[in-house]
Amino acid sequence: QVQLVESGGGLVQPGGSLGLSCVASGSAASIYAMGWYRQAPGKQRELVAQIIRSGTTNYADSVKGRFTISRDNAKNTVYLQMNSLKPEDTAVYLCHAIWRGTNYWGQGTPVTVSS
Repeated sequence: QVQLVESGGGLVQPGGSLGLSCVASGSAASIYAMGWYRQAPGKQRELVAQIIRSGTTNYADSVKGRFTISRDNAKNTVYLQMNSLKPEDTAVYLCHAIWRGTNYWGQGTPVTVSS
């Protein structure tokens, strides 16, 4: 079992920056992939960014060049640095991990981009 705990969400003005972090606990020593999804009201959950254990990353087209995902394997922690935020980035951001073929989710942290 893996537990994921996110932190770092909040309110930010358009054009601003915000950082998220997610710590994995439990049987987290060999998590294959970690990443972030988001879900806005009335919309489907979508992948924001993902990083696998080797360091390979994958980003949604809408965030390329603005968001950066990174991972500290020793700390079982994944980070998401979000720059040049737009109102359309407003959503609940959920941490995601794949461990032994099973998907695990955090409870989510809200990000609101508004003036």
